[in-house]
Amino acid sequence: MSEAVSRRRAIGLLAAMGTALGAGGCVAAVPPGGPGPRKASASAAATGAAAGRPGSGARIDALLERLTLEEKTALLHGGPDPAPLGQAGYVPGVPRLGIPALRFADGPAGVRVARPATALPAPVMLASAFDPALAREYGRVIGREGRALGQDVLLSPMANLIRTPYAGRNFETFAEDPRLTADLVAEVVRGIQDEGLIATVKHFALNNQERGRDTVDAVAAEQTLHETELRGFEAAVAAGAGAVMGAYNKVNGTYACENKPLLDEVLRGRWGFGGWVMSDWNAAHSTVAAIGAGLDMEMPGGTHFGAPLQQAVRGGSVHEDTVDLAVRRILATMDRFGLLAERPPARPAHDAAAGARVARKVAAAGAVLLRNEHATLPLTGASARSIAVIGPTGQVPFVSGGGSAHVHADRAPGPVDAIRRRAGNGSTVSYALGEDLYGRPLPARLLDPPADLADRRVEAGRSWSHQGEFTLTADEEWTLVVHYTGKRPGVRLDGEELFPVRPGVAEQFTGGLLGTAPDGLAVRRRTLSLAAGTHRLAVFAEGGATGQRFRLRHTTNATRAADLAEAVKAAEQAHSVVLFAYDDATEGADRTSLGLPGGQARLIEAVAAANPRTTVVLNTSSSTTMPWLSRTGAVLQMYYPGQEGAAATADLLFGDVDPGGRLTQTFPADERATPVGGDPLRYPGVGGRQEYAEGVHVGHRWYDAQRVAPLFPFGHGLSYTTWEYENLTVRPERGGLRVGFTVRNTGRRKGTEVAQVYVGPSAELKLDQPVRALAGYRRLTLAAGEAQQVVLDVDARALSSWDPEAHAWVLGSGRREVFAGRSSRELHLRAKAVVTSR
Repeated sequence: MSEAVSRRRAIGLLAAMGTALGAGGCVAAVPPGGPGPRKASASAAATGAAAGRPGSGARIDALLERLTLEEKTALLHGGPDPAPLGQAGYVPGVPRLGIPALRFADGPAGVRVARPATALPAPVMLASAFDPALAREYGRVIGREGRALGQDVLLSPMANLIRTPYAGRNFETFAEDPRLTADLVAEVVRGIQDEGLIATVKHFALNNQERGRDTVDAVAAEQTLHETELRGFEAAVAAGAGAVMGAYNKVNGTYACENKPLLDEVLRGRWGFGGWVMSDWNAAHSTVAAIGAGLDMEMPGGTHFGAPLQQAVRGGSVHEDTVDLAVRRILATMDRFGLLAERPPARPAHDAAAGARVARKVAAAGAVLLRNEHATLPLTGASARSIAVIGPTGQVPFVSGGGSAHVHADRAPGPVDAIRRRAGNGSTVSYALGEDLYGRPLPARLLDPPADLADRRVEAGRSWSHQGEFTLTADEEWTLVVHYTGKRPGVRLDGEELFPVRPGVAEQFTGGLLGTAPDGLAVRRRTLSLAAGTHRLAVFAEGGATGQRFRLRHTTNATRAADLAEAVKAAEQAHSVVLFAYDDATEGADRTSLGLPGGQARLIEAVAAANPRTTVVLNTSSSTTMPWLSRTGAVLQMYYPGQEGAAATADLLFGDVDPGGRLTQTFPADERATPVGGDPLRYPGVGGRQEYAEGVHVGHRWYDAQRVAPLFPFGHGLSYTTWEYENLTVRPERGGLRVGFTVRNTGRRKGTEVAQVYVGPSAELKLDQPVRALAGYRRLTLAAGEAQQVVLDVDARALSSWDPEAHAWVLGSGRREVFAGRSSRELHLRAKAVVTSR
């Protein structure tokens, strides 16, 4: 036996041991091939390829013996797909050895490919249900559809915390709280992998903003890392996640995709992760350092892990055993999911109706009623028979955010139609636009010489152009909007190109609402202050290979005033108003304000002044400031509710469903009063460096530590009934605490409540600790007058802190205070108990 062969087999044993260690507490299972939920989870197939099935370790040994260096490296990076399905990535297999290709799809809120799929509510809305079982069901829909749509690996879930409300991808993740994030990420992973699809938890680690994400150095202390950001990733590993995606940013001075302390020491060494680590798309920065640190796969191409890796092996700077170990991790995971079997698991059919049912269920469960004055909701009696629906997203459904989380929905009805159906015959439901997102046609005779730009067709291989002038009699603000199907037309105003191609993902990701017109044409917009006088407008469009349609539209001060007046008139004539408001967040850009964009604040104030029975439905990505709040009757937070959001919204407005969602992030009263507000070193960073100086005090913990009053606290959410908590008991149990209390529905209707338990710090532990930390929760549905005894076990981890000197979790023993109630700021029950290490 050669030294190389012996070394490879030793590496194989180590890899198998690592996989087994990573699966502690899981039930081993092999994913069967048929469609539908499994009784045993593929995500829990914890013993790896070497121990999971007889002979599988030997089979991978044999494959490694027969693979050439070129074939090995081809498995370690992406490449072009000869038969693309519209997915995010592709890794060619090795047909001569029976190793199949892998297709990778984006999928935080549904499978993003060329074909339609179920557009589920955004993960932040799922999280608002505080329901791990529902999270697993959500994951199963994505897992089943991913396999049905020809995919093998899902680039989801996203486990990064909501650290700043400005972050553009907050809607793609779960919460500001580490405990809640960990619980839900683990169940989504299990759900995805129940169906035989490989889950990829991302972005490891500290990718908590889009601004400067490619280069920013996120600096966090060891205690901060382990107690906050890493909790979700650790839970995903324990749940059996098949893959991990490295982040774009640096962590403590080193790029995440070549960060040995993260990839080797924490992920594999401490947690025992046995799957493979891939880079985020174009997030690899090196060959030798990256593969040496534990990066196994570069996506989407082979800039570093293609020819340069082969050269590094031949030149001696990378040992081939290191390549073998990376290949083994990939093959072992593929084998675990049956992808190397002679007869791989059959792919299920795409069940659109089943996906739609879950989408509606999640949207209803995660909706958060923030405000409800004077019984504005639910709509009953006269308020249900005379309704004005206002706002662009009252007509055009806001399905999902922009970027890699945007899904081509199976279907997506508009809210006004759903409200009309639910209101029924004999009711009057009017609609007013309120704010024009896509523009009105430019008058044909605006330009001299005239040109019809309302809807032009440019034939294949042809081009079209026009130059003209127009004159304004006064200064005015215009928004020019171009809609197009092919190459974006050039539009020059006074010599300036209005819609230049933007660098990087800013061009690719434009938002889930504003980037596409209702009929599917791509959209770009530009707002300008135009001075009185003559202006020159030039338009040039090419038909390309297949021809294209385009149109140029605009909004002006006059059109905006007309829209506002129409909305106010509709509000005055109706008994109640449902006003839909939005923000359009996307990957690749952070929000610039926590206020609603455009003229929406002015619209809400004017409509609510005309009709105080105004409900504002928020289709927003994250927390929002609300200077208009006191004028409204009710505010319903619907986030990005997926394809069934319209029906779920109607269910909630009319009281068919009790709003049982609770906030998983604090809504600040002031943009400057957040854990990172007013400190550029915390966000967005200074000189390419940002410091997580808030330490363990993330989210609601910071508001408690600083005694800052939020607009709405973490865990907040109203119900259509009323609740009482009583009889709190706490006693030591199995190294933790057993907490019991009674929740009573004191109202006149059935309702849903999320009971929450928090723990205070240990005086005996000389480490920084939160004032209160979420330790448990329970979602309950009770009939009018019904009471239920709730028993929650607070485990040792919830009572522990990370000791950076011991590099370990240490129990916070001694007398601890325990709180129970409806939110992080509504905790009417409290008691004390002694925590012991026995």
